Amino acid sequence: MSAADDMDCTSGIAAFEAKQFARAMQLLSPLAEGGNVEAMYRCAIMHQNGLGVTVHRETAARMMRAAAEQGHALAQHGLGFMYMEGDCVEQDGAQAVHWFTKAAEQGLAGSQTTLAMLYEEGTLVEADPEKASHWMKKAGFS
Repeated sequence: MSAADDMDCTSGIAAFEAKQFARAMQLLSPLAEGGNVEAMYRCAIMHQNGLGVTVHRETAARMMRAAAEQGHALAQHGLGFMYMEGDCVEQDGAQAVHWFTKAAEQGLAGSQTTLAMLYEEGTLVEADPEKASHWMKKAGFS
């Protein structure tokens, strides 16, 4: 990534954090299309929720998946959530668990807790008290 791209990414993330979504999209969209995972993750959120752009579920899912496949833990969590809720993609418990597990293995407590809940409830996946307990402990709960 060039120095100008680095600056655009930093500025775009700052605009995103400041809820200046139109500006964030302007700066991050070209970087996302070029493969920058941080930009893809934030653009996916903006497309998913109509922040600074019209809601575009297919683009949101495509960008979230691309960032998740490159190992971005928050994107993996985001994609897991999409599958859990059936938001932007068809609801799929196995895919939700797959992506939450990827993020949980990177130490993301929110994914660990969500996995524990999924295994405890047994609605999207088969209930498994042992796995529920494992992920609760990983998340710091006894």
